[in-house]
Amino acid sequence: MEKQLIKYTCTGNGPPVILLHGLSASRCDWIWLSSDLEDAGFRVYSPDLLGHGESAKPEDPALYTTSVLYAVIADWLECLPETDPFFIVGHSLGGHLAMLLALRRPHLVRRMVLLDPFYSKRQLSAWIRLVFRQPRLAEEAVRYSPAWLINSIIGLDPWTTNNFPPDVRRQIAGDYKRSAAQVMHYPATAQDLTSHLAQINHSSLVIWGERDLTLAPDSFPSLVRQLPLAAGRSVANCGHQPHVSRPELINPWIVDFFLDSIKTNDG
Repeated sequence: MEKQLIKYTCTGNGPPVILLHGLSASRCDWIWLSSDLEDAGFRVYSPDLLGHGESAKPEDPALYTTSVLYAVIADWLECLPETDPFFIVGHSLGGHLAMLLALRRPHLVRRMVLLDPFYSKRQLSAWIRLVFRQPRLAEEAVRYSPAWLINSIIGLDPWTTNNFPPDVRRQIAGDYKRSAAQVMHYPATAQDLTSHLAQINHSSLVIWGERDLTLAPDSFPSLVRQLPLAAGRSVANCGHQPHVSRPELINPWIVDFFLDSIKTNDG
């Protein structure tokens, strides 16, 4: 896979941070966190994952597997002009990729923040699990649903409606439509990482919304217990995207977690 498959922004100067967004999202999710990290003295890379945002959108559905997604992002990281390991923030599917990097290319990872991370299909609610058992149906639904309808569906989640202003909901709906419909195949192909969690020996911070309707909130304390070097923080009255709905709360946690690594020189 070639580097130009991935479109990204790079801002700031200092130790490198990678921000990995979730399914059907884009680097637009990170506007607030990226700014705070840059102000704190980090260089911030925000990529659009394969099939998302402005990155490549192959036509072949066989390329929409988490194995390919991981290979593309890992090879892209190896090509960046950095000699130090990366601080990584991963949301949902991006959290899955962050853990795969920690397992398979540990030399690339310094510390991780996992936001409502996806690590097992057992986390999915029953109806979402049913949807992803038929990824072609999910693909068609996304392909033919207009942005206004997706916006309305987003608004059915009270924890989204309460926390997201209208322009943010429009951006999220727009990202769904910008993504290749085939990205809906990613979750069904994801490896269950449960049995591998004890092998992740990177200091990690897990943050999750207590009202997540996409992934079971009680799955995240279990993740914290299974990761050897993890701490966990929950966010009350918050859904699946705390980095979008509560940046004023969680951004300082993330910045301080990374700055602590620099102070203690654990990288």
